[in-house]
Amino acid sequence: MIRFTPIPTKTVRAYQAGGPDANGQVPERRLSDGDGYPCRHCLRMIPQGKEVLVLAHRPFPALQPYAELGPIFLCAAPCEAGGGEGLPEILASPEYILRGYGTNDRIVYGTGGVIATPGIATRAEVLLTDPAIAYVHVRSARNNCYQVRIDRA
Repeated sequence: MIRFTPIPTKTVRAYQAGGPDANGQVPERRLSDGDGYPCRHCLRMIPQGKEVLVLAHRPFPALQPYAELGPIFLCAAPCEAGGGEGLPEILASPEYILRGYGTNDRIVYGTGGVIATPGIATRAEVLLTDPAIAYVHVRSARNNCYQVRIDRA
């Protein structure tokens, strides 16, 4: 069993309050046009007309060579954390990159691949049977943007 895990609420609330992103900048604000703004906290698409935060996020606990940093979107207003066993709404593209990471937060080589969206849960379950893999990231297949983390349930 797997669980889709959003960015921690404490981290999100700091960004929503205007706290600095991973680049030390205040998150940018814009209005959603209703297309292409996946919130990494509620794991839903941000509706048209709602305010969006655009910021740099590093989904790793510490700086190290494998700690990728990139742009993400969040609801500007507080939202409830999403996640759970079901495929999140934000995973609406045809395919994504899945990649396993060890307890040291470094890539486990040989685990990365582009997976069709309907196969994400199955592939994550297979990856997480390997004791060397602590968690899996789902990333955009086109831009490598972080989407969501997958953990063992």
